[in-house]
Amino acid sequence: MAAGIAAAEDDGGPFPPAKRYKAIPTELEIKVDGHLTEEVWRKAEVIDLPFEWFPGDNIPAPVKTECLVVYSHSRLYVAFRCFDPEPENIRAHLMDRDSVDTLVSDDHVSFMIDPFNDERRGFQFRVNPLGAQADAIYSELEGYEDFSWDAIWDAAGRITSEGYVLEVAIPFNQLRFPVGTDIKTWGFSIGRSYPRNVRHRMTSHIRDRNIACVLCQANKLEGFANISPGKNLEFGPTVTMNRTDQRDEFPNGEIIGGSVKLEPGISARWGITPNVQLNATVNPDFSQIEADAAQLDINKRFALQFAEKRPFFLEGADFFLTPLEAVFTRTVCDPRWGAKLTGKLGQNAVGFFATMDRYNNLIFPSNQYSLSTSLAQDIFGGVFRYRRDVGRGSTLGVLYTGRMGDEYHNHVIGADAFFRLSNKKNINIQFLHSNTAYPGAIASEFGQPDGDFDGNAFKFDFMHVGRDVVYGFEYADLGENFRADSGFIPRVDFRRMRGFVQPILWGKKGGWYDRLSFFVQGERVTDRQGTLTDSNVQFSINYHGPLQSLGLLRYEIRKELYAGQEYDLKDASVFFEIQPLGGFRCYLWGQIGDQIDYSNVRAGDTVVLNPGFEWGIGKHLNFNINHLYERLGLAGDRIYTANLTQGRIMYNFNVRTFIRAILQYTDIQRNTNLYGFSVDPSTRALFMQFLFSYKLNPQTVLFLGYSDNQMGFQGIDLTRKDRTFFLKIGYALVL
Repeated sequence: MAAGIAAAEDDGGPFPPAKRYKAIPTELEIKVDGHLTEEVWRKAEVIDLPFEWFPGDNIPAPVKTECLVVYSHSRLYVAFRCFDPEPENIRAHLMDRDSVDTLVSDDHVSFMIDPFNDERRGFQFRVNPLGAQADAIYSELEGYEDFSWDAIWDAAGRITSEGYVLEVAIPFNQLRFPVGTDIKTWGFSIGRSYPRNVRHRMTSHIRDRNIACVLCQANKLEGFANISPGKNLEFGPTVTMNRTDQRDEFPNGEIIGGSVKLEPGISARWGITPNVQLNATVNPDFSQIEADAAQLDINKRFALQFAEKRPFFLEGADFFLTPLEAVFTRTVCDPRWGAKLTGKLGQNAVGFFATMDRYNNLIFPSNQYSLSTSLAQDIFGGVFRYRRDVGRGSTLGVLYTGRMGDEYHNHVIGADAFFRLSNKKNINIQFLHSNTAYPGAIASEFGQPDGDFDGNAFKFDFMHVGRDVVYGFEYADLGENFRADSGFIPRVDFRRMRGFVQPILWGKKGGWYDRLSFFVQGERVTDRQGTLTDSNVQFSINYHGPLQSLGLLRYEIRKELYAGQEYDLKDASVFFEIQPLGGFRCYLWGQIGDQIDYSNVRAGDTVVLNPGFEWGIGKHLNFNINHLYERLGLAGDRIYTANLTQGRIMYNFNVRTFIRAILQYTDIQRNTNLYGFSVDPSTRALFMQFLFSYKLNPQTVLFLGYSDNQMGFQGIDLTRKDRTFFLKIGYALVL
């Protein structure tokens, strides 16, 4: 019996252990069309989804769902019959794969596979009634659900008079599992989302709110004898062509046509064994097909962070997670080549990658602010991660990161541990040591130490997650000279203590709330000399209710030391989101209160408003618009007003093909009389991108697009700075 199940029985819980099922083998190649006409489907064992775990607490599911599992030598097949008394109300839209925010608003099913049955890591797959796909890696220890992971798999769905039917085929070469020809036991968790007045979430097994893990409560699925990943070789050649035209002198110069650049590249993946994979890439295509979400970079103390989206770095990303973010792959800017090895052998998980980058992106952290620069120099970088499973759900790990270039190096080494004390309590600990040296000119320009210097970092977390209360404590200590240039740590020279408690009230069926929680947090931060630099006390109320509504009311009292001055600050904020009907979601975030004017080192006041909505019109058309308004004032006068508008219009022809337009407009107006230095009274920027996309799978793609950037200042209208035309063709050759 699995350790997680035995533990649940030892705890004397009211729920029985999850059921065990058998997947049956087949010699036939099943056609994935959503019709389930093959004879093997009639022989398959039916797995029911009898429980609603949210908003109900393991109450009977409001609708019936059947799941069927069979397998061949090379593929896993999963089918669903999702019954619905009102099929005309099924919510289903066409969308790009991994459009998670849209997909979770639709009717959909999900299943998660734990091939090692160690209750630590799962492969998650989601499908809506039209066959739109999303996939993710779920790491139990970190509670990390990473939808940037992409596998190559097939899905088909259709809406019927009784509900909808889905059929899925996943090649075994897309998964990792223990080797051997014997019968295996996998963890298997099935879910269905049924959004109506509330989003009913149903499952094939009990989800005990007093147990802070999912995989340890999952069903067990037996079978999978003599399965094979095949040759487990995958090649992804790409060709990218682009031409960038630039204005020679802004704003009155001419747009000069650029030359066409042709960039061939190739990536490869080899499954050395079914549970160890080697990835390599040469001259990889890291073109920004997916534009970063814009952020307001005004009156900020520390560097902004942008999400990783590049496939090479996303493969096995959860292997490199640690309590301190010592690995952040966006620091690798433009690599000439890269290689990565990730896998699990018994109780041992290993991850390694190395790159040769054309640029050195650096963040110089401190207690008060961070600075950054980018150097055009070759940088060799590498990361090694080892983690060993210990006992029931605990791990011990070590980490090394290194970057080396001309007169520069940064090495970080350390150890970490995760201890699952019980079903409700766990502890995270990490210690890191760094050794760094910057080129002399860079050290002088950015106020960094000369020559080699060392630094240490330590973090401790305790967390209790129960049905009726969540609470935790954190202590972090980062030395002044600690640097993690392969990670994202924009602040050092501090000791932070933080504690919180969150009581939870669960609503009754049909009530005015599904879940209501009250959050109280206290935090105290000093520099390494013991001077208080930050403190806060925060109170908030969190609400989940009908029409998939979310609400938050928050009030915060804080102290902040900046540039030698201490400020007493108060602010309040509110957030509300609602999804009153399928395909439509709207929200509003607002904040008002005190805020430091970091540029001029003085107290001010701020108002922030962030409304937005997403609207799916029919099955094909989707609008997504949000606006951020930020005002910083001084004694009734305006210091600046900043507006950031982002919009996206997408038309999906089917689940593989779409056209999309993205617009990002920034408008910042400053009162120059309230600045102690020269600033532009007006700054405007406009980014536009138009894209045609065809994806047979995540690597067999065709992208054709256009983008441009426009700038405007006081007395200068928006004027185009540059424009880019691009074409990308990629092909997945799977052997």
